Amino acid sequence: MTIRRIAVEEAFVTPEIMKEWHVVLAGRNVEPGFAKMGETILAEIPGNKLMDDRLLDIGAKRIAHMDQIGIDMQILSLTSPGVQVFESSLATRLAAASNDALAEAVRAYPTRFAGLAAIAPQDPTEAAREIERAAQKLELNGLIVNSHTMGEYLDAEKFWPILEAAQALDMPIYLHPREPGPQWVAPYLDYGLWFAGWGFAAETGLHALRLILSGAFERYPKLRIVLGHMGEGLPFWLQRIDNRYVLEEKIHAARKLPRLPSEYFLENFVITTSGVTSMPALRLSLDVLGVDRILFAADFPYEDDAEAVRFMDGASVTEEERKKIYESNARRVFKLTA
Repeated sequence: MTIRRIAVEEAFVTPEIMKEWHVVLAGRNVEPGFAKMGETILAEIPGNKLMDDRLLDIGAKRIAHMDQIGIDMQILSLTSPGVQVFESSLATRLAAASNDALAEAVRAYPTRFAGLAAIAPQDPTEAAREIERAAQKLELNGLIVNSHTMGEYLDAEKFWPILEAAQALDMPIYLHPREPGPQWVAPYLDYGLWFAGWGFAAETGLHALRLILSGAFERYPKLRIVLGHMGEGLPFWLQRIDNRYVLEEKIHAARKLPRLPSEYFLENFVITTSGVTSMPALRLSLDVLGVDRILFAADFPYEDDAEAVRFMDGASVTEEERKKIYESNARRVFKLTA
């Protein structure tokens, strides 16, 4: 069986966005979690140079690395926190410019790259227009939203134009992690808890549950959401979430929905393997979600993509399941041409 390895959560950044991050970090009233990013992974230090160089390259060097690892295609997306730490007009302009750069890279390497468009939720109306441009003019394959925008989540009514446009244009939203928002980040600032080991999953899992419990999928039933990192832990918790939701709805702590939270998750979400090379985690996800809702991702350049390939190549699954996870599901979800 011929299988093409398609990695669907692979990061890049433009030089201008990287520069503007440091402008924000040098200012006042920086979000505490983003400040931690500035002290560590975004710091301009020699130890970060290789990763920065890899983020900035969406050309021949990246293709050469993919060839070395055995990745046939990357679906590129603007890395966290993207444009979501900027004021509205700057964020909108930088999102559009990054999408132009991404589309150019895809045109240059159409069999090796596809792309997810960045938007600036700070201006939902302009974001909806950018979704339309990305889908119809740039021919990108979905959207990237780096979780909260200045502490606000997509379930809020102000963001409905974004959800409406994503549904109308059949653009899946990759809900990607960032550090917890300013309202609740304080206990995470110690011990590295704000980072990918825990805070990222807690923050993005919260965002997904807010969308479900707000009734967003009743209003937008065809909206599609992608969660990385084996579903940010939610597949493990779905039974418990349903169980407690029933109680919370009875005591009027949660709004009454026509279906259980897990039913929306199984209908409107898919997950990826990014950053997780654990057979027990993959097995649980297969048992809970089914193979058609799991896609391969390497999370380059933050994770060891060679390890991700070794894991998926050797995972205890059938060859048909391996092909679906590596390739077929990505083609369906992101409407990739053969």
